[in-house]
Amino acid sequence: MTAATGSAAGAHPQAALTLKAAGRTDIGKRRQHNEDVALVREDLGLFVVADGAGGHNAGEVASALAARSMENFFGATIRATHDAPEFNRLGLPNGARRLSSAVHKANRDVVEIARTSPQHRGMGTTVVAASFSPRSGLMHVAHVGDSRCYRMRSGDLELLTQDHSLLTDVLEQRPDINEAVLAGLPKNIVTRAIGLDGQLRVSIRSHAVVEGDRYLLCSDGLSGPVSATELAELLTRAEPAGSVVEALLERALQNGGPDNIAALVIDCQGGHKAALPADSVPPPPNVEGEASSEPELLILGIQDLDVADAVSASDDLLKAIEDLLGNR
Repeated sequence: MTAATGSAAGAHPQAALTLKAAGRTDIGKRRQHNEDVALVREDLGLFVVADGAGGHNAGEVASALAARSMENFFGATIRATHDAPEFNRLGLPNGARRLSSAVHKANRDVVEIARTSPQHRGMGTTVVAASFSPRSGLMHVAHVGDSRCYRMRSGDLELLTQDHSLLTDVLEQRPDINEAVLAGLPKNIVTRAIGLDGQLRVSIRSHAVVEGDRYLLCSDGLSGPVSATELAELLTRAEPAGSVVEALLERALQNGGPDNIAALVIDCQGGHKAALPADSVPPPPNVEGEASSEPELLILGIQDLDVADAVSASDDLLKAIEDLLGNR
């Protein structure tokens, strides 16, 4: 994917952004079916890794369906994307909203099949996806579950996603849990996945692409057996994306290959010379003479939110949002 030179307001000037990517999966050494999917669509600026789960081969159905659904959504929204501004009036990148919408669409599709087809009941998939907005030089990453996105920049390897796992939830919500109980918790439980429920929280972030960036999307079949040190060593190789993907898969197999393996590498030519935060683009100013009636700070639902009595914090948060919008 190549885009004309451009820059977003408040951002560094950028060169034309060109993406070269490659992705592949492997069944690994201990699984009977390959339930991982890697989708590369340079023309759409869309890249997806999905790691399926479920009995009777349903996991591979879930992962393939999620990837295809996102691909179709991006294909169907090309014209609307070209016509829309890069940022909305709140300064939010529309590319990030598009990617999040694609994940939600994939979730609805997987849930529908899982509910209507007995042999697919209980199937689900994690997903990590990246999309690129050439006009602003931004990369958007969305994920659900424990599939990951890494960035290699100037020799430094960074993890751009945080696993939606039981251990992460414990760290966030119960850091004082007894050490013996903590030691007994399973390490491979994810707390978010596509296909589990119609309600889904998608983690989404945007980053400025810097010339020479290399991104890795992968399933836990790669990030599990291959250490961060090994990932960094392989990703710094001055080789094409396809060669690096092959090396990553081979290393995972050498380290035991306990699960299906998916690796997708994206090389970025062009982009910004230096990075600014993706939210550095200010929203349009108020219309002249228009007074703002917004409070300086509003803590959503702080007076009415009763987490103890709620079915879940997410349910109560949604109710608080509805109440807030209803009062306007």
